[in-house]
Amino acid sequence: MPFRAAVKCLLLAAIASCGSLGNADETPKAQLQEQEEYHDLLELFVETFNEVDRNYAETINRRELMEAAIEGMISKLDKHSHFIPPAELEEFRRGVDSEFGGIGVQVVMDGGQLTIISPIVDSPAYRANLIAGDVITHIDGTATGELTLSNAVQLLKGKLGTSVVLTIRHPDSEAVDTVTIVRESVRIETVRGDRRRQDDSWDYMYDHELGIGYVRIVSFSRYTVRELRATMNALMEQSLKGLILDLRSNPGGLLSSAIEVSDMFVNEGVIVTTSGRNIDSRDWRAHKSGTYSGFPMAVLVNRFSASASEIVAACLQDHERAVVVGQRTWGKGSVQNILDLEQGRSALKLTTAEYHRPTGKNIDRKPDAAESEDWGVRPNEGFEFQMSDSEAARLERLRQSKDLLSKRVPAEEMEDRQFDIALKYMIGEVAKAHSERVTATSNK
Repeated sequence: MPFRAAVKCLLLAAIASCGSLGNADETPKAQLQEQEEYHDLLELFVETFNEVDRNYAETINRRELMEAAIEGMISKLDKHSHFIPPAELEEFRRGVDSEFGGIGVQVVMDGGQLTIISPIVDSPAYRANLIAGDVITHIDGTATGELTLSNAVQLLKGKLGTSVVLTIRHPDSEAVDTVTIVRESVRIETVRGDRRRQDDSWDYMYDHELGIGYVRIVSFSRYTVRELRATMNALMEQSLKGLILDLRSNPGGLLSSAIEVSDMFVNEGVIVTTSGRNIDSRDWRAHKSGTYSGFPMAVLVNRFSASASEIVAACLQDHERAVVVGQRTWGKGSVQNILDLEQGRSALKLTTAEYHRPTGKNIDRKPDAAESEDWGVRPNEGFEFQMSDSEAARLERLRQSKDLLSKRVPAEEMEDRQFDIALKYMIGEVAKAHSERVTATSNK
Protein backbone atom coordinates (compact mmCIF):
# COMPACT_ATOMS: atom_id res chain seq x y z
CA MET A 1 0.00 0.00 0.00
CA PRO A 2 1.43 3.47 -0.87
CA PHE A 3 2.62 5.49 2.08
CA ARG A 4 -0.03 8.21 1.73
CA ALA A 5 -2.83 5.66 1.50
CA ALA A 6 -1.54 3.82 4.56
CA VAL A 7 -1.44 6.98 6.66
CA LYS A 8 -4.87 8.01 5.45
CA CYS A 9 -6.32 4.62 6.40
CA LEU A 10 -4.89 4.93 9.89
CA LEU A 11 -6.36 8.40 10.36
CA LEU A 12 -9.76 7.39 9.03
CA ALA A 13 -9.70 4.43 11.41
CA ALA A 14 -9.00 6.87 14.23
CA ILE A 15 -12.06 8.91 13.25
CA ALA A 16 -14.22 5.79 13.25
CA SER A 17 -12.95 4.69 16.67
CA CYS A 18 -13.74 8.09 18.16
CA GLY A 19 -17.41 7.82 17.27
CA SER A 20 -19.25 11.11 17.37
CA LEU A 21 -16.86 13.98 18.00
CA GLY A 22 -19.59 16.47 18.72
CA ASN A 23 -20.89 17.65 22.05
CA ALA A 24 -23.64 15.45 23.46
CA ASP A 25 -25.94 18.48 23.67
CA GLU A 26 -25.54 19.33 19.97
CA THR A 27 -28.07 18.34 17.33
CA PRO A 28 -27.23 15.38 15.05
CA LYS A 29 -26.70 17.86 12.20
CA ALA A 30 -24.15 19.87 14.23
CA GLN A 31 -22.39 16.68 15.24
CA LEU A 32 -22.16 15.59 11.62
CA GLN A 33 -20.72 18.96 10.58
CA GLU A 34 -18.08 18.74 13.30
CA GLN A 35 -17.12 15.23 12.25
CA GLU A 36 -16.80 16.32 8.62
CA GLU A 37 -14.58 19.23 9.67
CA TYR A 38 -12.41 16.81 11.64
CA HIS A 39 -12.11 14.57 8.60
CA ASP A 40 -11.17 17.49 6.32
CA LEU A 41 -8.46 18.69 8.71
CA LEU A 42 -6.92 15.23 9.01
CA GLU A 43 -7.01 14.98 5.22
CA LEU A 44 -5.11 18.28 5.02
CA PHE A 45 -2.48 16.95 7.41
CA VAL A 46 -2.05 13.74 5.41
CA GLU A 47 -1.65 15.67 2.15
CA THR A 48 0.90 18.04 3.67
CA PHE A 49 2.90 15.24 5.26
CA ASN A 50 2.88 13.31 1.98
CA GLU A 51 4.04 16.30 -0.12
CA VAL A 52 6.90 17.08 2.24
CA ASP A 53 7.93 13.43 2.41
CA ARG A 54 7.92 13.00 -1.39
CA ASN A 55 9.03 16.36 -2.76
CA TYR A 56 11.18 18.25 -0.22
CA ALA A 57 14.64 19.05 -1.64
CA GLU A 58 16.41 16.83 0.88
CA THR A 59 15.54 13.50 2.43
CA ILE A 60 14.01 13.97 5.86
CA ASN A 61 13.46 11.36 8.54
CA ARG A 62 9.74 10.61 8.78
CA ARG A 63 9.95 10.12 12.53
CA GLU A 64 11.53 13.53 12.97
CA LEU A 65 8.93 15.06 10.66
CA MET A 66 6.04 13.56 12.64
CA GLU A 67 7.49 14.60 16.01
CA ALA A 68 7.99 18.14 14.68
CA ALA A 69 4.36 18.19 13.56
CA ILE A 70 3.19 17.03 16.99
CA GLU A 71 5.38 19.60 18.75
CA GLY A 72 3.98 22.31 16.48
CA MET A 73 0.46 21.27 17.46
CA ILE A 74 1.28 21.29 21.16
CA SER A 75 2.91 24.73 20.86
CA LYS A 76 -0.59 26.19 20.30
CA LEU A 77 -1.61 24.98 23.77
CA ASP A 78 -0.52 26.19 27.20
CA LYS A 79 3.13 26.09 28.27
CA HIS A 80 2.55 23.08 30.54
CA SER A 81 1.56 20.67 27.75
CA HIS A 82 4.41 18.74 26.10
CA PHE A 83 5.09 15.81 23.80
CA ILE A 84 7.64 13.41 25.27
CA PRO A 85 9.41 11.40 22.53
CA PRO A 86 10.81 7.92 23.17
CA ALA A 87 14.35 9.21 23.66
CA GLU A 88 13.24 11.42 26.57
CA LEU A 89 10.52 9.29 28.16
CA GLU A 90 12.67 7.35 30.64
CA GLU A 91 14.35 10.53 31.92
CA PHE A 92 10.95 12.23 32.22
CA ARG A 93 9.50 9.41 34.32
CA ARG A 94 12.55 9.40 36.58
CA GLY A 95 12.10 13.12 37.13
CA VAL A 96 8.44 12.68 38.10
CA ASP A 97 9.36 9.96 40.59
CA SER A 98 12.53 11.73 41.84
CA GLU A 99 14.21 8.38 41.25
CA PHE A 100 16.95 7.08 38.96
CA GLY A 101 19.43 4.24 38.55
CA GLY A 102 23.03 5.00 39.40
CA ILE A 103 25.49 5.36 42.27
CA GLY A 104 23.98 8.43 43.97
CA VAL A 105 26.29 11.43 43.60
CA GLN A 106 25.90 15.05 42.57
CA VAL A 107 28.83 16.05 40.39
CA VAL A 108 30.16 19.10 38.54
CA MET A 109 32.98 19.77 36.10
CA ASP A 110 35.39 21.95 38.06
CA GLY A 111 38.42 23.06 36.07
CA GLY A 112 38.11 20.05 33.81
CA GLN A 113 37.83 17.66 36.77
CA LEU A 114 34.71 15.61 37.52
CA THR A 115 34.20 16.59 41.16
CA ILE A 116 31.70 15.23 43.67
CA ILE A 117 29.81 18.03 45.40
CA SER A 118 27.74 15.63 47.49
CA PRO A 119 26.80 11.96 47.79
CA ILE A 120 23.11 11.22 48.35
CA VAL A 121 22.44 9.87 51.83
CA ASP A 122 22.28 6.05 51.97
CA SER A 123 23.17 5.69 48.28
CA PRO A 124 25.85 3.29 46.95
CA ALA A 125 28.30 6.19 46.75
CA TYR A 126 27.54 7.20 50.35
CA ARG A 127 28.12 3.66 51.59
CA ALA A 128 31.38 3.52 49.60
CA ASN A 129 32.56 6.55 51.64
CA LEU A 130 32.79 8.93 48.69
CA ILE A 131 32.75 12.50 49.98
CA ALA A 132 32.39 16.05 48.72
CA GLY A 133 35.57 17.16 46.97
CA ASP A 134 36.55 13.71 45.69
CA VAL A 135 37.63 13.85 42.04
CA ILE A 136 36.54 11.00 39.74
CA THR A 137 39.46 10.69 37.33
CA HIS A 138 38.26 7.56 35.48
CA ILE A 139 34.96 5.75 34.94
CA ASP A 140 35.47 2.15 33.80
CA GLY A 141 38.88 3.16 32.51
CA THR A 142 37.67 6.23 30.59
CA ALA A 143 39.42 9.44 31.61
CA THR A 144 36.79 11.94 32.75
CA GLY A 145 38.91 14.94 31.79
CA GLU A 146 38.10 14.15 28.17
CA LEU A 147 34.33 14.02 28.75
CA THR A 148 31.54 16.54 29.01
CA LEU A 149 29.54 16.57 32.25
CA SER A 150 26.56 15.04 30.46
CA ASN A 151 28.64 12.20 29.03
CA ALA A 152 30.23 11.50 32.41
CA VAL A 153 26.83 11.32 34.10
CA GLN A 154 25.61 8.88 31.45
CA LEU A 155 28.60 6.62 32.18
CA LEU A 156 27.80 6.66 35.89
CA LYS A 157 24.25 5.55 35.17
CA GLY A 158 23.39 2.06 33.98
CA LYS A 159 21.20 -0.96 34.53
CA LEU A 160 20.34 -1.75 38.13
CA GLY A 161 22.66 -4.38 39.60
CA THR A 162 25.54 -3.68 37.25
CA SER A 163 28.84 -2.37 38.61
CA VAL A 164 31.00 0.57 37.67
CA VAL A 165 34.69 0.98 38.50
CA LEU A 166 35.75 4.47 39.59
CA THR A 167 39.21 5.88 40.07
CA ILE A 168 39.07 8.44 42.87
CA ARG A 169 41.52 11.13 43.97
CA HIS A 170 40.74 12.51 47.42
CA PRO A 171 40.91 16.28 48.07
CA ASP A 172 43.31 16.01 51.00
CA SER A 173 45.74 13.63 49.31
CA GLU A 174 47.34 12.83 45.99
CA ALA A 175 46.69 9.13 46.64
CA VAL A 176 44.38 7.44 44.15
CA ASP A 177 41.86 4.73 45.06
CA THR A 178 39.93 2.36 42.84
CA VAL A 179 36.43 1.50 44.00
CA THR A 180 33.79 -0.76 42.47
CA ILE A 181 30.19 0.31 43.10
CA VAL A 182 27.02 -1.56 42.21
CA ARG A 183 24.31 0.62 40.69
CA GLU A 184 20.98 0.81 42.53
CA SER A 185 17.71 2.65 42.21
CA VAL A 186 18.55 6.01 43.79
CA ARG A 187 15.76 8.18 45.14
CA ILE A 188 16.21 11.86 45.88
CA GLU A 189 14.66 12.85 49.21
CA THR A 190 11.91 15.44 48.83
CA VAL A 191 11.35 16.08 52.57
CA ARG A 192 14.26 17.89 54.18
CA GLY A 193 15.15 19.92 57.25
CA ASP A 194 17.35 22.89 58.12
CA ARG A 195 20.35 21.08 59.59
CA ARG A 196 21.76 17.57 59.79
CA ARG A 197 22.70 15.36 62.72
CA GLN A 198 26.10 13.74 63.13
CA ASP A 199 24.89 10.67 61.21
CA ASP A 200 23.89 12.95 58.25
CA SER A 201 20.15 12.46 58.82
CA TRP A 202 17.96 15.55 59.07
CA ASP A 203 17.07 17.04 62.45
CA TYR A 204 13.50 18.24 61.82
CA MET A 205 13.04 19.71 65.29
CA TYR A 206 14.30 23.26 64.85
CA ASP A 207 13.91 24.24 68.51
CA HIS A 208 13.97 21.25 70.84
CA GLU A 209 13.19 23.32 73.94
CA LEU A 210 10.04 24.93 72.51
CA GLY A 211 9.08 21.94 70.35
CA ILE A 212 9.05 23.86 67.04
CA GLY A 213 9.58 21.70 63.99
CA TYR A 214 10.77 22.72 60.54
CA VAL A 215 10.05 20.68 57.40
CA ARG A 216 10.96 21.64 53.83
CA ILE A 217 9.29 19.92 50.88
CA VAL A 218 11.22 20.53 47.65
CA SER A 219 8.81 18.73 45.29
CA PHE A 220 5.80 16.42 45.39
CA SER A 221 6.77 12.95 44.19
CA ARG A 222 5.09 9.60 44.80
CA TYR A 223 7.39 9.12 47.81
CA THR A 224 6.74 12.50 49.46
CA VAL A 225 3.78 11.37 51.57
CA ARG A 226 5.70 8.36 52.88
CA GLU A 227 8.70 10.55 53.77
CA LEU A 228 6.53 13.22 55.41
CA ARG A 229 4.51 10.68 57.38
CA ALA A 230 7.70 9.21 58.87
CA THR A 231 8.96 12.72 59.65
CA MET A 232 5.73 13.78 61.35
CA ASN A 233 5.58 10.59 63.42
CA ALA A 234 9.12 11.28 64.65
CA LEU A 235 8.25 14.90 65.48
CA MET A 236 5.08 13.89 67.36
CA GLU A 237 7.16 11.50 69.47
CA GLN A 238 9.32 14.51 70.38
CA SER A 239 6.26 16.46 71.61
CA LEU A 240 5.82 18.74 68.62
CA LYS A 241 4.25 22.07 69.66
CA GLY A 242 4.36 23.99 66.36
CA LEU A 243 5.37 23.36 62.73
CA ILE A 244 6.89 25.55 60.02
CA LEU A 245 6.28 24.01 56.58
CA ASP A 246 8.60 25.45 53.93
CA LEU A 247 7.27 25.31 50.35
CA ARG A 248 9.46 28.07 48.93
CA SER A 249 10.64 27.49 45.35
CA ASN A 250 8.72 24.21 45.28
CA PRO A 251 7.66 23.78 41.61
CA GLY A 252 4.97 21.21 42.41
CA GLY A 253 4.66 17.65 41.20
CA LEU A 254 1.91 15.06 41.58
CA LEU A 255 -1.64 16.21 42.33
CA SER A 256 -2.25 13.03 44.34
CA SER A 257 0.76 13.79 46.54
CA ALA A 258 -0.45 17.34 47.25
CA ILE A 259 -3.90 16.04 48.17
CA GLU A 260 -2.49 13.44 50.57
CA VAL A 261 -0.14 15.96 52.20
CA SER A 262 -3.05 18.37 52.73
CA ASP A 263 -5.13 15.53 54.16
CA MET A 264 -2.44 14.94 56.77
CA PHE A 265 -3.19 18.31 58.40
CA VAL A 266 -6.91 18.90 57.70
CA ASN A 267 -9.48 16.54 59.18
CA GLU A 268 -12.57 17.47 57.15
CA GLY A 269 -13.85 19.50 54.22
CA VAL A 270 -12.76 20.05 50.64
CA ILE A 271 -9.05 19.95 49.84
CA VAL A 272 -9.23 20.88 46.16
CA THR A 273 -11.71 20.81 43.28
CA THR A 274 -10.86 20.00 39.67
CA SER A 275 -12.94 20.69 36.57
CA GLY A 276 -12.30 20.53 32.84
CA ARG A 277 -13.96 20.67 29.43
CA ASN A 278 -14.13 16.90 29.02
CA ILE A 279 -14.08 15.67 32.63
CA ASP A 280 -16.60 15.80 35.44
CA SER A 281 -16.02 18.25 38.26
CA ARG A 282 -14.56 16.48 41.27
CA ASP A 283 -13.97 17.35 44.92
CA TRP A 284 -11.24 15.75 47.02
CA ARG A 285 -12.15 15.78 50.70
CA ALA A 286 -10.12 15.37 53.88
CA HIS A 287 -10.38 12.42 56.26
CA LYS A 288 -10.10 12.58 60.03
CA SER A 289 -8.06 9.38 60.25
CA GLY A 290 -4.32 9.97 60.25
CA THR A 291 -4.58 13.74 60.72
CA TYR A 292 -1.87 15.59 62.63
CA SER A 293 -3.54 18.30 64.71
CA GLY A 294 -3.30 20.12 68.01
CA PHE A 295 -0.43 22.45 67.04
CA PRO A 296 -0.17 25.71 65.05
CA MET A 297 1.35 25.82 61.58
CA ALA A 298 2.99 28.41 59.33
CA VAL A 299 3.59 27.82 55.62
CA LEU A 300 6.44 29.61 53.84
CA VAL A 301 5.90 30.41 50.15
CA ASN A 302 7.44 32.68 47.54
CA ARG A 303 6.70 33.62 43.95
CA PHE A 304 8.31 30.39 42.75
CA SER A 305 5.98 28.16 44.79
CA ALA A 306 3.72 26.59 42.19
CA SER A 307 1.17 23.91 41.36
CA ALA A 308 1.04 21.20 44.05
CA SER A 309 2.65 23.50 46.61
CA GLU A 310 -0.11 26.05 45.96
CA ILE A 311 -2.77 23.37 46.52
CA VAL A 312 -1.31 22.61 49.96
CA ALA A 313 -0.83 26.26 50.95
CA ALA A 314 -4.35 27.23 49.79
CA CYS A 315 -5.98 24.28 51.56
CA LEU A 316 -4.28 24.95 54.89
CA GLN A 317 -5.02 28.67 54.61
CA ASP A 318 -8.70 28.29 53.65
CA HIS A 319 -9.31 25.87 56.51
CA GLU A 320 -7.46 28.25 58.87
CA ARG A 321 -5.09 25.41 59.69
CA ALA A 322 -2.02 27.55 58.98
CA VAL A 323 -0.96 31.09 58.24
CA VAL A 324 0.81 31.64 54.93
CA VAL A 325 3.98 33.75 55.14
CA GLY A 326 5.86 35.33 52.24
CA GLN A 327 4.99 36.36 48.70
CA ARG A 328 2.07 35.68 46.41
CA THR A 329 2.68 32.34 44.70
CA TRP A 330 3.23 31.61 41.01
CA GLY A 331 -0.35 30.83 39.98
CA LYS A 332 -0.24 27.45 38.24
CA GLY A 333 -3.68 26.01 38.74
CA SER A 334 -3.88 23.49 35.91
CA VAL A 335 -3.80 19.71 35.97
CA GLN A 336 -1.66 17.73 33.52
CA ASN A 337 -2.31 14.08 32.74
CA ILE A 338 0.37 11.80 31.27
CA LEU A 339 -1.20 9.96 28.33
CA ASP A 340 0.67 7.02 26.84
CA LEU A 341 1.22 7.01 23.07
CA GLU A 342 2.55 4.24 20.82
CA GLN A 343 1.82 1.54 23.43
CA GLY A 344 3.86 3.46 25.98
CA ARG A 345 6.89 4.24 23.80
CA SER A 346 6.12 7.97 23.93
CA ALA A 347 3.74 10.13 25.95
CA LEU A 348 1.72 13.31 25.97
CA LYS A 349 1.70 15.60 28.97
CA LEU A 350 -1.61 17.38 28.44
CA THR A 351 -3.49 19.98 30.46
CA THR A 352 -6.92 18.47 31.01
CA ALA A 353 -8.38 20.45 33.91
CA GLU A 354 -8.02 23.36 36.32
CA TYR A 355 -8.13 23.15 40.08
CA HIS A 356 -9.70 25.50 42.59
CA ARG A 357 -9.02 26.02 46.27
CA PRO A 358 -11.57 25.02 48.96
CA THR A 359 -13.21 28.47 48.88
CA GLY A 360 -13.82 27.98 45.16
CA LYS A 361 -11.41 30.74 44.21
CA ASN A 362 -9.18 30.34 41.19
CA ILE A 363 -5.47 29.55 41.50
CA ASP A 364 -4.42 29.60 37.84
CA ARG A 365 -2.90 32.83 36.54
CA LYS A 366 -3.99 33.43 32.95
CA PRO A 367 -1.54 35.13 30.55
CA ASP A 368 -3.52 38.39 30.73
CA ALA A 369 -4.40 38.19 34.44
CA ALA A 370 -4.23 41.44 36.39
CA GLU A 371 -2.61 41.76 39.82
CA SER A 372 -6.01 42.60 41.30
CA GLU A 373 -7.57 39.31 40.17
CA ASP A 374 -7.84 36.13 42.22
CA TRP A 375 -4.97 33.76 41.35
CA GLY A 376 -2.20 32.09 43.25
CA VAL A 377 -2.05 32.12 47.05
CA ARG A 378 -1.58 35.39 48.88
CA PRO A 379 0.04 35.50 52.33
CA ASN A 380 -2.18 36.15 55.32
CA GLU A 381 -2.67 39.76 56.31
CA GLY A 382 0.33 40.94 58.28
CA PHE A 383 2.54 38.10 57.03
CA GLU A 384 3.54 39.42 53.61
CA PHE A 385 7.27 39.61 52.97
CA GLN A 386 8.93 40.94 49.82
CA MET A 387 12.50 40.03 48.95
CA SER A 388 14.78 41.50 46.28
CA ASP A 389 15.92 39.19 43.48
CA SER A 390 19.53 39.37 44.64
CA GLU A 391 18.62 38.53 48.24
CA ALA A 392 16.41 35.68 47.05
CA ALA A 393 19.23 34.25 44.91
CA ARG A 394 21.70 34.40 47.81
CA LEU A 395 19.23 32.73 50.14
CA GLU A 396 18.53 29.97 47.62
CA ARG A 397 22.26 29.23 47.31
CA LEU A 398 22.52 29.01 51.09
CA ARG A 399 19.53 26.66 51.29
CA GLN A 400 21.01 24.45 48.58
CA SER A 401 24.35 24.31 50.38
CA LYS A 402 22.59 22.79 53.40
CA ASP A 403 21.48 19.87 51.23
CA LEU A 404 25.06 18.89 50.49
CA LEU A 405 27.03 16.43 52.60
CA SER A 406 30.12 18.60 52.78
CA LYS A 407 32.50 19.41 55.58
CA ARG A 408 33.15 22.77 53.98
CA VAL A 409 31.60 25.88 55.56
CA PRO A 410 29.02 27.53 53.26
CA ALA A 411 30.52 30.33 51.22
CA GLU A 412 28.19 32.84 52.79
CA GLU A 413 25.80 33.18 55.68
CA MET A 414 22.74 35.42 55.76
CA GLU A 415 19.65 35.98 57.81
CA ASP A 416 16.49 34.32 56.53
CA ARG A 417 14.13 37.18 57.34
CA GLN A 418 11.06 35.44 55.96
CA PHE A 419 11.70 32.40 58.15
CA ASP A 420 12.20 34.72 61.15
CA ILE A 421 8.66 36.09 60.66
CA ALA A 422 7.24 32.56 60.79
CA LEU A 423 9.44 31.64 63.76
CA LYS A 424 8.36 34.72 65.72
CA TYR A 425 4.71 33.86 65.05
CA MET A 426 5.27 30.24 66.06
CA ILE A 427 7.03 31.16 69.32
CA GLY A 428 4.08 33.38 70.21
CA GLU A 429 1.53 30.67 69.40
CA VAL A 430 3.42 28.04 71.39
CA ALA A 431 3.70 30.40 74.36
CA LYS A 432 -0.02 31.23 74.15
CA ALA A 433 -0.98 27.55 74.05
CA HIS A 434 1.26 26.84 77.05
CA SER A 435 -0.33 29.71 79.00
CA GLU A 436 -3.82 28.41 78.21
CA ARG A 437 -2.89 24.91 79.41
CA VAL A 438 -1.47 26.31 82.65
CA THR A 439 -4.63 28.38 83.23
CA ALA A 440 -6.90 25.40 82.51
CA THR A 441 -4.92 23.23 84.94
CA SER A 442 -5.02 25.83 87.72
CA ASN A 443 -8.80 26.20 87.35
CA LYS A 444 -9.42 22.51 87.98
